Amino acid sequence: MSLVPRLPTHALTTLHQFLRAHALAGTTRGVVVGLSGGIDSALVARVARDALGAESVLGVQLPDASFPAELREETEAYARSLGIEHRVVPIDPIFRAFRTARPEVTDRVALGNAIARIRMMVLYSFAWERHRLVAGTGNKSEILLGYFTKYGDGGVDILPLGDLYKTEVRALAASLDLPAPIRERPPTAGLWEGQTDEGELGISYDDVDQILYGLEQLRRPSEISAETGFSLERVREVVRRVEQHRHKRRSPPIPKIGLRTVGIDWRD
Repeated sequence: MSLVPRLPTHALTTLHQFLRAHALAGTTRGVVVGLSGGIDSALVARVARDALGAESVLGVQLPDASFPAELREETEAYARSLGIEHRVVPIDPIFRAFRTARPEVTDRVALGNAIARIRMMVLYSFAWERHRLVAGTGNKSEILLGYFTKYGDGGVDILPLGDLYKTEVRALAASLDLPAPIRERPPTAGLWEGQTDEGELGISYDDVDQILYGLEQLRRPSEISAETGFSLERVREVVRRVEQHRHKRRSPPIPKIGLRTVGIDWRD
């Protein structure tokens, strides 16, 4: 069995059905998507537009001081090409207020997490007033690796790409003919200048997706190593990261006290 994930033929149909079932149910009137200029957010916006109609999708850019002007223009042009409503909300004033309130916070990751949570706060302000869901842009690779900010980009209502590995996201984007600059841009969370996903992870998505797919298939690390050619230690590093970030994929634990407890035996 190959350990290279392959995009299922039913993926796009499933995404359309999923979005319609969640985003046009009851009083919900569509989705809000944070547009970063990257492939994940561009794909979510495109798939949501196709599934729900342009009038039901709001794309919001949330640039900080390091966000390139040319990328902002390109992202605005992409939103216009989709025909969706588009807003730009610079987040520097909010971030400066946070720095004023907590000047002792200097760690780059902590500050990056603050930026991610500020962005989500703004997205939810739009979602509330528009009666819409916040559609996250995280993919399966990021979720398994814990490569997202808790209550930042991980704090969303729905995750349309959550069961697609990054390599499958790229394949779907190519099949939909998303603009080449978007598909070819190095993935980044945009939390500080020069930051890239693969630079932080220390491994490419092409490589790590094979290891993650092997874990999904319940293959042992030794089997994955033999199948992929990656060292056993490299495979075990990925396994440890998946295990270490398990808490990000779970709801907050609650002690069992009452007859039925949320998250334990209260079934919704």
